[in-house]
Amino acid sequence: MSGFKSLCEIVAKLRAPGGCPWDREQTHESLLPQLIEEAYEVAGAVRAHNTANFREELGDLLLHVVMHAEIARESGQFKIDDVLSEVTDKLVRRHPHVFGTSDARDSGAVLRQWDAIKREEKKEKHAHYLADLPTALPALTRAQKAQSKAARVNFDWTELRDVISKVEEELAEIKAAIASRDRKSIENEIGDLLFAVVNLARKAGLDAEGTLQKATDKFVARFKRLEEVLCSQGKRLGEVGLDELDAIWNKTKQTPNIEPTASNAETC
Repeated sequence: MSGFKSLCEIVAKLRAPGGCPWDREQTHESLLPQLIEEAYEVAGAVRAHNTANFREELGDLLLHVVMHAEIARESGQFKIDDVLSEVTDKLVRRHPHVFGTSDARDSGAVLRQWDAIKREEKKEKHAHYLADLPTALPALTRAQKAQSKAARVNFDWTELRDVISKVEEELAEIKAAIASRDRKSIENEIGDLLFAVVNLARKAGLDAEGTLQKATDKFVARFKRLEEVLCSQGKRLGEVGLDELDAIWNKTKQTPNIEPTASNAETC
């Protein structure tokens, strides 16, 4: 715990008179973009299976937690000890199957129990079930979280084939909307399709956000190879038609992932 105490003391010194001008200027609001960025960088390190980077990014994220707590302490709102005490008590309170007498043993029962305890704590027994769904989450993550919560109270497809049928239904409705040229209808139907695809990922046991990230990474890697091929032919992006680009693209899909070489990058 001495390392954590040292971190708190260093942050307090940075914020104190005579400390770092930049750190002293920061507020909860000014730090929010960086806090969100650090959380995404933690996720990136996990997906890259980079242990050293993961450790570093967790430290950066922890720094932001301590910084926010220090700003709150300065204004008399709360201290880091209050944050630690509250999350510790919450963990014990919401895990009665570990620290109490509850007989919840599988993950589904544990999640339903967690929701019930949370609603009781917040006195929301009569509030809308999804009222606490965070609005600031990325869209795919928020959709999957909403679907997962609904599934805990049995509002869920029973079979994967039912979800696939729903995706096909939504795709057909998009085609009809496009034929009508009604922009609002097209927007609504595409939104419904995206929501259905997130549901498909969830029912397949996948994280929709991470799955799309991997698909985007794959697209970027293939596009780099396409650009490399063009460079080797003395051509540039923007100067070649779709037919030629598509032919190169289809060929790159059949080759292993190879990063562009330094020599080819210089040629471009």
